[in-house]
Amino acid sequence: MKSIVTDRLRFPFRHLLGLFVFFSQAVLAAGLNDIGAIPHLDVAGKEGYRAFLAAGRHRAFAIAPGGAWTWNGGGSSAESVTEDALQTCEFDSGQRCILYALDDRVVFDKRAWARLWGPYPGRTEADRAPAGLKRGERFYDLAFRDSNGKAMKLSDLRGKVVILHFWGSWCPPCRREMPEMQQLHQALGKSSDIRMVMLQVREDFATARKWVRQQHLKVPLYDSGVSRKTSDALPLANGKTIHDRYIAEVFPTTYILDKHGIVVFSNIGPISRWNEYLPLLRDVAARSGK
Repeated sequence: MKSIVTDRLRFPFRHLLGLFVFFSQAVLAAGLNDIGAIPHLDVAGKEGYRAFLAAGRHRAFAIAPGGAWTWNGGGSSAESVTEDALQTCEFDSGQRCILYALDDRVVFDKRAWARLWGPYPGRTEADRAPAGLKRGERFYDLAFRDSNGKAMKLSDLRGKVVILHFWGSWCPPCRREMPEMQQLHQALGKSSDIRMVMLQVREDFATARKWVRQQHLKVPLYDSGVSRKTSDALPLANGKTIHDRYIAEVFPTTYILDKHGIVVFSNIGPISRWNEYLPLLRDVAARSGK
């Protein structure tokens, strides 16, 4: 019977190569199967990724900021499933997508991911953008007050990236998301380029602030101007109003605006793992507003 020591000495290269292949495959499999590592993926997306993992070659899984995803399997080549997955993802989400996994490999490019909200319009292009809620449109110039009662309008924040969040303390999904919002606020720290603006809906500011204090949360609250539960209109800087359900089909709803006030991202409903958005937010701060 051969000893292990003799075997190692006689065939060192083959043995090391075998160990390398074994551990490489183990690391690869762990990375491919680590569903929690995929940014922005919700419960449905995780189920979709499990189906992707169970499929045979060739297969591709594509994602977009905000949780959009799709996968394609059973293609004749890696190139064909890649093209189909990216095209379907971008058609369904209206956003640029990136490949996360291809066959048995994670091919996720963090640098490319952080720039998927760009390119950002320059000042001239931004000045011509129509008012609206869609990506590439200038968000409506809301009028509101800061926590000290000082009158403000959204256009006062030009030059800042704005996380515009509509919520209410009466809204269970809003309440569940609030700790995530606090974590994001803490992670942003004293960033001079990114501002969170949280506006209450269907309740007065005092009620919203009281609930936040009771929960021992520290988040940047602003007064939307709504004073009653029955109020469904938000004031604009031009003296007119806009219906809150036009801005948000459900609450919470969040918009990300670049430094020119242009919508670069929106999400209807709560977001989990808000801190995963930090690379994208920092890219908007670094590259928009030119």
